[in-house]
Amino acid sequence: MQTLTMAAIAAALLIFVLLGLRARHPGGLDDYLTARNSQTGLTLGLSFLASGMGAWILFAPPEVGAFVGPVAVAGYALGSALPFALLAWMGPTIRRRLAQGRSLTEFAAERFGNGFRRWIGVLSLLYMLCFLAAELTAVGAITALLSGIDGAFTIAAVAAATLVYTMAGGLRASLITDRWQGGLLLVLLALVALAALMAAAGDATAEAASAAPPSAATGLTVALTLVIAVTAANLFHQGYWQRVWAAADIPALRRGALLGGIATMLVIGVLGGLGLVAAGRGLELGNPPIPFFALLAEAPAWLTLPALVLGITLVASSVDTLQNALVSLGASETGRLGLRGARVLTALLMLPVVLLALQQVSVLRLFLIADLLCATAVVPLLSALFHRASTKAAVLGCLAGVVGAIIPGVVTGGSLAAGLLAASFPAATPTLAPFLGALVASSLVTAAVMVPLPVSRRRSAPD
Repeated sequence: MQTLTMAAIAAALLIFVLLGLRARHPGGLDDYLTARNSQTGLTLGLSFLASGMGAWILFAPPEVGAFVGPVAVAGYALGSALPFALLAWMGPTIRRRLAQGRSLTEFAAERFGNGFRRWIGVLSLLYMLCFLAAELTAVGAITALLSGIDGAFTIAAVAAATLVYTMAGGLRASLITDRWQGGLLLVLLALVALAALMAAAGDATAEAASAAPPSAATGLTVALTLVIAVTAANLFHQGYWQRVWAAADIPALRRGALLGGIATMLVIGVLGGLGLVAAGRGLELGNPPIPFFALLAEAPAWLTLPALVLGITLVASSVDTLQNALVSLGASETGRLGLRGARVLTALLMLPVVLLALQQVSVLRLFLIADLLCATAVVPLLSALFHRASTKAAVLGCLAGVVGAIIPGVVTGGSLAAGLLAASFPAATPTLAPFLGALVASSLVTAAVMVPLPVSRRRSAPD
């Protein structure tokens, strides 16, 4: 069985490599990084879906559904789709202002200067490295869980396979594989979900029936936390911004963002619903809880292979996007990187990430810290779309966001140290207070500096 599983993993990755190597770019660093003005709305929609749908969707949404309920699942789905709505709104404006742009950091520099640009670049880099490490860690865990094969094999295989075609074809290679991976993951998800639901059919156990459902307040709190965290962080995903300039035109960009957002909401909703089913049937969810895989444990043995291929597809689709995104960010920030340098940087950036993933340590806490830092800066960044916004407003807004993230912990813990500890999520659990504090404080200060109080008219001097 393990031989068949390894062959299936190798075959899936080989197909992705062959698809990626079919991509041809006219040459030059700009096309390597942006595939400028070349992609239809359908391709972009599938790419947005595939790029954001990593292996995390097999863990987080089902767990939220199982333990917090449908309101939180709805919040998760909304938070995952909202960045695409913002892309449809912001993207055309940024594209018109920077017709030859490559990244969000360039827009930040154009509006607020290089100091603000570097801070946005640091946040984007931190978030994407966390995302990349989490994806590779997850695919190793999925392989070990479903097949008993050492996860290191899959981590190395996915990293190597995606590197082959992203180094060769750049963003075009990622886009062409995303189109196939997006369709494949929808088919596989439908198959796996349907089979798992059929296997879990029957009456709920007495234990499940007697379990108290989560309160509506708890569901709303988690939903709001997820909306803020996921929306803020995804706006710092350079891979999404590359596709703003890859779109053939602005209507294609808007159609792609709309399609990607709707598909993402549906996928998160389905997986959250599977978590609800697993909890409702009283299945043993595990520790840490993995409701999706608890459903698979009740399913026929043949379902293991498509579920594993689903996991490989999810990880490959997000990893190749992140590889391109990191190189694009590096090229935009240094200004000295040629095509050969971009390819070398792609490989070099993967080395520490793979080493971290091989340790199989949890990166959830680091992910939450990166999400919170993004939440401190998202409103000041969005203010760049308004002509009244200034560098002072953006910088003070970011500083206020950091203070706002710490204050809730200071209030409850009674010290600065307690506030810093709470904002670092010691239990690796998302909590609303730091995110809400960051968002509210950054919004209020940015708005206050951006829109000064009216000056009283001077009295006219007497004749």
